[in-house]
Amino acid sequence: MKAYLLLESGDLFEGKKIGYNGTCVGEVVFNTSMSGYQEILTDPSYKGQIIAMTYPEIGNYGINSLDEESSEIFAEGFVVKESSQIASNFRKEKGLDEYLKLHKVVGIEDIDTRKLTKLIRENGSLIGVISSGDNLEEMKDMIKDYSIVGKDLVKYVTTDDSYKFEEELFRFDFEEDKKEHKSLYKTVVVIDFGVKKNILRHLNSAGFKTVVVPAYSTFDDIRSYNPDALFLSNGPGDPRGIEDKWIEEYRKAIERYPTFGICFGHQIIGRCFNIKVYKMKFGHHGANHPVKDLESGNISVTAQNHNYAVDEESLKDRGFMPTHINLNDKTIEGMRHRKLHLMSVQHHPEASPGPHDAGYLFKKFASMVEKN
Repeated sequence: MKAYLLLESGDLFEGKKIGYNGTCVGEVVFNTSMSGYQEILTDPSYKGQIIAMTYPEIGNYGINSLDEESSEIFAEGFVVKESSQIASNFRKEKGLDEYLKLHKVVGIEDIDTRKLTKLIRENGSLIGVISSGDNLEEMKDMIKDYSIVGKDLVKYVTTDDSYKFEEELFRFDFEEDKKEHKSLYKTVVVIDFGVKKNILRHLNSAGFKTVVVPAYSTFDDIRSYNPDALFLSNGPGDPRGIEDKWIEEYRKAIERYPTFGICFGHQIIGRCFNIKVYKMKFGHHGANHPVKDLESGNISVTAQNHNYAVDEESLKDRGFMPTHINLNDKTIEGMRHRKLHLMSVQHHPEASPGPHDAGYLFKKFASMVEKN
Protein backbone atom coordinates (compact mmCIF):
# COMPACT_ATOMS: atom_id res chain seq x y z
CA MET A 1 0.00 0.00 0.00
CA LYS A 2 1.33 3.46 -0.90
CA ALA A 3 2.14 6.10 1.72
CA TYR A 4 3.34 9.70 1.50
CA LEU A 5 5.56 11.97 3.55
CA LEU A 6 5.00 15.70 3.00
CA LEU A 7 7.34 18.30 4.53
CA GLU A 8 6.64 21.96 5.22
CA SER A 9 9.37 22.74 2.69
CA GLY A 10 7.00 21.34 0.03
CA ASP A 11 9.06 18.20 -0.59
CA LEU A 12 6.93 15.11 -1.11
CA PHE A 13 8.14 11.51 -0.73
CA GLU A 14 6.20 8.52 -2.02
CA GLY A 15 6.82 5.17 -0.39
CA LYS A 16 5.11 2.18 1.16
CA LYS A 17 3.04 2.05 4.33
CA ILE A 18 4.31 0.31 7.44
CA GLY A 19 2.49 0.12 10.73
CA TYR A 20 -0.91 1.66 11.32
CA ASN A 21 -3.16 2.75 8.47
CA GLY A 22 -3.76 6.47 8.96
CA THR A 23 -2.20 9.94 9.12
CA CYS A 24 0.18 11.58 11.59
CA VAL A 25 1.88 14.95 11.94
CA GLY A 26 5.05 15.91 13.81
CA GLU A 27 8.45 17.56 13.74
CA VAL A 28 10.66 15.36 11.55
CA VAL A 29 14.10 14.56 13.01
CA PHE A 30 16.71 12.05 11.90
CA ASN A 31 18.41 9.52 14.17
CA THR A 32 21.83 8.11 13.26
CA SER A 33 21.69 4.98 15.45
CA MET A 34 22.30 1.69 13.65
CA SER A 35 20.20 -0.28 16.15
CA GLY A 36 18.04 0.34 19.20
CA TYR A 37 14.92 1.29 17.24
CA GLN A 38 12.64 -0.11 19.95
CA GLU A 39 14.26 1.98 22.69
CA ILE A 40 14.08 5.02 20.42
CA LEU A 41 10.38 4.52 19.63
CA THR A 42 9.48 4.11 23.31
CA ASP A 43 11.56 7.08 24.50
CA PRO A 44 9.01 9.66 25.77
CA SER A 45 11.40 12.42 24.64
CA TYR A 46 10.19 11.83 21.06
CA LYS A 47 6.65 12.96 21.81
CA GLY A 48 5.63 15.40 19.07
CA GLN A 49 8.22 14.11 16.59
CA ILE A 50 8.41 11.84 13.56
CA ILE A 51 11.62 9.79 13.64
CA ALA A 52 13.56 9.12 10.44
CA MET A 53 16.26 6.45 10.82
CA THR A 54 19.39 7.02 8.71
CA TYR A 55 20.53 3.38 8.90
CA PRO A 56 19.11 1.67 5.77
CA GLU A 57 17.57 -1.49 7.28
CA ILE A 58 15.53 -1.41 10.47
CA GLY A 59 13.67 -4.20 12.27
CA ASN A 60 15.89 -7.22 11.58
CA TYR A 61 16.09 -8.39 15.22
CA GLY A 62 12.47 -7.75 16.14
CA ILE A 63 10.89 -6.46 19.33
CA ASN A 64 10.92 -7.69 22.92
CA SER A 65 9.23 -6.29 26.02
CA LEU A 66 12.44 -6.08 28.10
CA ASP A 67 13.91 -3.40 25.85
CA GLU A 68 11.02 -0.96 26.13
CA GLU A 69 11.90 2.41 27.68
CA SER A 70 8.26 3.08 28.55
CA SER A 71 4.90 1.37 28.28
CA GLU A 72 4.04 2.79 24.85
CA ILE A 73 5.38 4.43 21.69
CA PHE A 74 5.42 8.20 22.09
CA ALA A 75 6.85 9.07 18.66
CA GLU A 76 4.21 10.40 16.28
CA GLY A 77 5.48 8.49 13.25
CA PHE A 78 8.36 6.39 11.89
CA VAL A 79 10.38 6.63 8.67
CA VAL A 80 12.83 4.00 7.40
CA LYS A 81 14.53 3.13 4.14
CA GLU A 82 13.67 -0.56 4.50
CA SER A 83 11.62 -2.34 7.14
CA SER A 84 13.04 -5.85 7.44
CA GLN A 85 10.57 -8.61 6.59
CA ILE A 86 12.55 -11.08 8.67
CA ALA A 87 13.23 -10.62 12.37
CA SER A 88 15.70 -13.09 13.85
CA ASN A 89 16.70 -13.00 17.51
CA PHE A 90 16.30 -15.44 20.39
CA ARG A 91 14.67 -12.66 22.47
CA LYS A 92 12.23 -11.63 19.72
CA GLU A 93 8.54 -11.49 20.65
CA LYS A 94 7.09 -9.68 17.62
CA GLY A 95 8.09 -7.85 14.44
CA LEU A 96 8.43 -4.10 13.89
CA ASP A 97 5.38 -3.75 11.64
CA GLU A 98 3.20 -5.63 14.12
CA TYR A 99 4.54 -3.46 16.95
CA LEU A 100 3.74 -0.22 15.13
CA LYS A 101 0.21 -1.44 14.38
CA LEU A 102 -0.28 -2.49 18.00
CA HIS A 103 0.51 1.06 19.16
CA LYS A 104 -1.33 2.71 16.23
CA VAL A 105 1.81 4.39 14.90
CA VAL A 106 1.88 5.39 11.22
CA GLY A 107 5.08 4.69 9.30
CA ILE A 108 6.57 4.84 5.82
CA GLU A 109 9.38 2.92 4.11
CA ASP A 110 11.05 2.76 0.71
CA ILE A 111 11.85 6.47 0.48
CA ASP A 112 15.20 8.20 -0.01
CA THR A 113 16.18 8.71 3.64
CA ARG A 114 19.54 10.19 2.60
CA LYS A 115 17.75 12.96 0.73
CA LEU A 116 15.41 13.48 3.69
CA THR A 117 18.35 13.75 6.11
CA LYS A 118 20.10 16.25 3.85
CA LEU A 119 16.96 18.40 3.70
CA ILE A 120 16.77 18.49 7.49
CA ARG A 121 20.47 19.32 7.81
CA GLU A 122 20.12 22.18 5.34
CA ASN A 123 16.76 23.56 6.49
CA GLY A 124 16.62 22.49 10.14
CA SER A 125 13.91 20.35 11.71
CA LEU A 126 10.81 20.34 9.50
CA ILE A 127 7.15 19.73 10.24
CA GLY A 128 5.92 16.75 8.27
CA VAL A 129 2.89 14.56 7.70
CA ILE A 130 2.85 10.83 6.95
CA SER A 131 -0.34 9.52 5.38
CA SER A 132 -1.43 6.21 3.90
CA GLY A 133 -3.84 8.22 1.73
CA ASP A 134 -3.21 10.78 -1.00
CA ASN A 135 -5.12 13.67 0.63
CA LEU A 136 -2.44 16.28 -0.17
CA GLU A 137 -4.47 19.40 0.70
CA GLU A 138 -5.47 17.96 4.06
CA MET A 139 -1.81 17.13 4.74
CA LYS A 140 -0.81 20.73 3.94
CA ASP A 141 -3.44 22.05 6.36
CA MET A 142 -2.12 19.78 9.14
CA ILE A 143 1.39 21.16 8.64
CA LYS A 144 0.17 24.78 8.83
CA ASP A 145 -1.57 24.16 12.14
CA TYR A 146 1.26 22.26 13.86
CA SER A 147 4.08 23.51 16.09
CA ILE A 148 5.72 22.27 19.28
CA VAL A 149 7.88 25.35 19.89
CA GLY A 150 7.02 26.84 23.27
CA LYS A 151 4.53 24.03 23.99
CA ASP A 152 4.49 21.93 27.16
CA LEU A 153 4.61 18.32 25.95
CA VAL A 154 5.58 16.96 29.35
CA LYS A 155 1.92 16.76 30.37
CA TYR A 156 1.45 13.97 27.81
CA VAL A 157 4.27 11.77 29.13
CA THR A 158 4.72 12.35 32.88
CA THR A 159 3.35 9.93 35.45
CA ASP A 160 0.03 10.72 37.10
CA ASP A 161 1.06 9.25 40.45
CA SER A 162 4.27 8.78 42.39
CA TYR A 163 5.79 5.30 42.51
CA LYS A 164 8.87 3.38 43.61
CA PHE A 165 11.01 1.85 40.88
CA GLU A 166 12.93 -1.31 41.80
CA GLU A 167 13.98 -2.90 38.49
CA GLU A 168 17.69 -3.59 37.99
CA LEU A 169 19.79 -3.36 34.85
CA PHE A 170 19.30 -6.28 32.49
CA ARG A 171 22.13 -8.81 32.49
CA PHE A 172 22.55 -12.03 30.56
CA ASP A 173 23.22 -15.10 32.71
CA PHE A 174 26.91 -15.12 31.75
CA GLU A 175 27.21 -11.56 33.12
CA GLU A 176 26.21 -12.47 36.67
CA ASP A 177 29.71 -11.70 37.91
CA LYS A 178 29.35 -8.13 36.63
CA LYS A 179 26.39 -7.29 38.82
CA GLU A 180 27.26 -4.62 41.34
CA HIS A 181 25.67 -4.58 44.76
CA LYS A 182 25.83 -1.10 46.23
CA SER A 183 25.21 -0.21 49.85
CA LEU A 184 24.41 3.50 49.65
CA TYR A 185 20.66 3.12 50.07
CA LYS A 186 20.08 6.84 49.66
CA THR A 187 16.67 7.98 48.46
CA VAL A 188 16.56 9.91 45.20
CA VAL A 189 13.39 11.65 44.03
CA VAL A 190 13.11 11.63 40.23
CA ILE A 191 11.07 14.41 38.65
CA ASP A 192 9.46 12.66 35.69
CA PHE A 193 9.46 14.82 32.58
CA GLY A 194 9.31 11.62 30.49
CA VAL A 195 11.88 9.42 32.18
CA LYS A 196 13.36 6.36 30.49
CA LYS A 197 13.37 3.10 32.41
CA ASN A 198 17.08 2.59 31.91
CA ILE A 199 17.87 5.83 33.73
CA LEU A 200 15.94 4.50 36.71
CA ARG A 201 17.73 1.15 36.48
CA HIS A 202 21.09 2.92 36.51
CA LEU A 203 20.11 4.93 39.59
CA ASN A 204 19.18 1.69 41.34
CA SER A 205 22.45 0.11 40.24
CA ALA A 206 24.32 3.09 41.71
CA GLY A 207 22.76 2.29 45.07
CA PHE A 208 19.75 4.59 45.24
CA LYS A 209 16.24 3.87 46.41
CA THR A 210 14.32 5.49 43.58
CA VAL A 211 11.02 7.34 43.91
CA VAL A 212 9.45 8.83 40.76
CA VAL A 213 7.13 11.83 41.09
CA PRO A 214 5.00 13.74 38.55
CA ALA A 215 6.59 16.67 36.74
CA TYR A 216 4.09 19.03 38.36
CA SER A 217 5.29 18.44 41.92
CA THR A 218 5.92 21.22 44.42
CA PHE A 219 8.94 21.57 46.67
CA ASP A 220 6.77 20.40 49.56
CA ASP A 221 5.71 17.32 47.55
CA ILE A 222 9.37 16.46 46.96
CA ARG A 223 10.39 17.19 50.56
CA SER A 224 7.67 14.86 51.89
CA TYR A 225 9.75 11.86 50.72
CA ASN A 226 12.69 13.01 52.87
CA PRO A 227 15.10 12.48 49.94
CA ASP A 228 18.87 12.52 50.00
CA ALA A 229 19.08 13.59 46.36
CA LEU A 230 17.11 14.95 43.43
CA PHE A 231 17.15 13.87 39.79
CA LEU A 232 15.62 15.76 36.82
CA SER A 233 14.84 13.44 33.92
CA ASN A 234 14.82 13.60 30.16
CA GLY A 235 11.64 14.72 28.41
CA PRO A 236 10.11 15.96 25.16
CA GLY A 237 9.99 19.25 23.34
CA ASP A 238 10.73 22.78 24.42
CA PRO A 239 11.82 23.28 28.05
CA ARG A 240 10.60 26.87 27.75
CA GLY A 241 7.05 25.49 27.69
CA ILE A 242 7.11 24.62 31.41
CA GLU A 243 5.34 27.32 33.42
CA ASP A 244 7.48 29.60 35.59
CA LYS A 245 5.63 28.57 38.74
CA TRP A 246 6.97 25.02 38.38
CA ILE A 247 10.48 26.26 37.59
CA GLU A 248 10.45 28.08 40.93
CA GLU A 249 9.43 24.90 42.75
CA TYR A 250 12.25 22.93 41.10
CA ARG A 251 14.74 25.63 42.02
CA LYS A 252 13.79 25.40 45.70
CA ALA A 253 14.44 21.65 45.63
CA ILE A 254 17.71 22.00 43.69
CA GLU A 255 19.02 24.46 46.26
CA ARG A 256 18.15 21.99 49.03
CA TYR A 257 19.36 18.62 47.67
CA PRO A 258 22.35 17.30 45.67
CA THR A 259 21.00 17.23 42.11
CA PHE A 260 21.69 15.56 38.77
CA GLY A 261 19.88 16.38 35.52
CA ILE A 262 19.95 14.65 32.14
CA CYS A 263 18.92 16.15 28.76
CA PHE A 264 15.57 17.95 29.32
CA GLY A 265 16.42 17.99 33.03
CA HIS A 266 19.73 19.68 32.17
CA GLN A 267 17.83 22.37 30.28
CA ILE A 268 15.31 22.81 33.10
CA ILE A 269 18.19 23.36 35.52
CA GLY A 270 19.35 26.04 33.12
CA ARG A 271 15.94 27.69 33.27
CA CYS A 272 15.93 27.52 37.07
CA PHE A 273 19.01 29.75 37.09
CA ASN A 274 18.02 32.05 34.21
CA ILE A 275 20.44 30.48 31.74
CA LYS A 276 19.44 31.04 28.13
CA VAL A 277 18.00 27.95 26.40
CA TYR A 278 17.79 28.03 22.60
CA LYS A 279 16.46 25.83 19.79
CA MET A 280 19.13 24.15 17.67
CA LYS A 281 18.94 23.94 13.89
CA PHE A 282 18.30 20.20 13.72
CA GLY A 283 19.41 18.93 17.12
CA HIS A 284 21.33 15.81 18.07
CA HIS A 285 19.66 12.42 17.68
CA GLY A 286 21.76 9.26 17.58
CA ALA A 287 24.27 7.03 19.32
CA ASN A 288 27.60 8.26 17.94
CA HIS A 289 28.15 11.80 19.26
CA PRO A 290 31.66 12.50 20.63
CA VAL A 291 31.71 14.43 23.91
CA LYS A 292 34.77 15.70 25.76
CA ASP A 293 34.90 15.78 29.56
CA LEU A 294 36.66 19.09 30.19
CA GLU A 295 37.73 18.08 33.70
CA SER A 296 39.42 14.78 32.82
CA GLY A 297 40.14 15.35 29.13
CA ASN A 298 38.50 12.00 28.29
CA ILE A 299 36.31 11.65 25.22
CA SER A 300 33.14 9.56 25.25
CA VAL A 301 30.96 8.43 22.37
CA THR A 302 27.45 9.17 23.55
CA ALA A 303 23.75 8.70 22.85
CA GLN A 304 21.81 11.94 22.37
CA ASN A 305 18.28 13.14 21.70
CA HIS A 306 17.61 16.86 22.01
CA ASN A 307 16.60 19.87 19.89
CA TYR A 308 17.48 22.48 22.52
CA ALA A 309 20.69 23.50 24.28
CA VAL A 310 21.93 25.86 27.00
CA ASP A 311 23.97 28.93 26.07
CA GLU A 312 27.61 28.79 27.16
CA GLU A 313 28.10 32.48 27.87
CA SER A 314 24.97 32.88 29.97
CA LEU A 315 25.72 29.84 32.15
CA LYS A 316 29.08 31.33 33.16
CA ASP A 317 27.27 34.43 34.42
CA ARG A 318 24.95 32.32 36.59
CA GLY A 319 27.50 30.55 38.78
CA PHE A 320 28.04 27.53 36.50
CA MET A 321 31.02 26.16 34.65
CA PRO A 322 30.89 23.89 31.56
CA THR A 323 32.05 20.31 32.16
CA HIS A 324 31.43 18.71 28.75
CA ILE A 325 31.35 19.89 25.13
CA ASN A 326 30.23 18.28 21.89
CA LEU A 327 33.22 17.83 19.60
CA ASN A 328 31.10 18.12 16.44
CA ASP A 329 29.62 21.58 17.02
CA LYS A 330 31.09 22.72 20.39
CA THR A 331 27.68 22.96 22.08
CA ILE A 332 27.50 22.53 25.85
CA GLU A 333 27.04 18.89 26.92
CA GLY A 334 27.40 19.29 30.67
CA MET A 335 27.74 21.81 33.48
CA ARG A 336 28.08 22.06 37.25
CA HIS A 337 27.46 24.80 39.77
CA ARG A 338 30.43 26.40 41.47
CA LYS A 339 28.82 26.36 44.92
CA LEU A 340 25.79 24.06 44.93
CA HIS A 341 26.02 20.27 44.72
CA LEU A 342 24.60 20.32 41.23
CA MET A 343 25.62 18.63 37.97
CA SER A 344 23.90 17.99 34.66
CA VAL A 345 24.59 16.63 31.18
CA GLN A 346 22.87 17.07 27.83
CA HIS A 347 23.71 13.57 26.55
CA HIS A 348 22.34 10.22 27.77
CA PRO A 349 24.76 8.28 30.00
CA GLU A 350 22.21 5.48 30.45
CA ALA A 351 22.92 4.60 26.79
CA SER A 352 19.67 3.03 25.74
CA PRO A 353 20.38 2.60 22.94
CA GLY A 354 24.02 3.45 22.51
CA PRO A 355 27.56 3.20 23.88
CA HIS A 356 28.31 2.88 27.60
CA ASP A 357 31.20 5.35 27.72
CA ALA A 358 29.38 7.95 29.85
CA GLY A 359 27.98 5.52 32.45
CA TYR A 360 30.52 6.74 34.99
CA LEU A 361 28.32 9.80 35.60
CA PHE A 362 25.87 7.81 37.72
CA LYS A 363 28.72 6.73 40.01
CA LYS A 364 29.91 10.33 40.11
CA PHE A 365 26.43 11.43 41.20
CA ALA A 366 26.28 8.73 43.87
CA SER A 367 29.67 9.84 45.17
CA MET A 368 28.52 13.46 45.29
CA VAL A 369 25.44 12.48 47.30
CA GLU A 370 27.40 10.30 49.70
CA LYS A 371 29.88 13.12 50.44
CA ASN A 372 27.19 15.76 50.88
